[in-house]
Amino acid sequence: MSDSAEFSWHKSTWSDNGGGGCVSVANLGDRCAIRDSRTAGPYFVVSMISWRAFVAAIKRGEFGR
Repeated sequence: MSDSAEFSWHKSTWSDNGGGGCVSVANLGDRCAIRDSRTAGPYFVVSMISWRAFVAAIKRGEFGR
């Protein structure tokens, strides 16, 4: 796996500046890297299919709020 400093990270527009809900993602082609945007630390990688399904479930309200 590449050094995450080489990834083009994108911070969620829903992330706030108060320290809560901070998520950054990087498109890796057929995969997606996800990390806490408050740090340049650890990240995990999922398939792009899984990421898109997760985002669609959030938009449908499947996780509350």
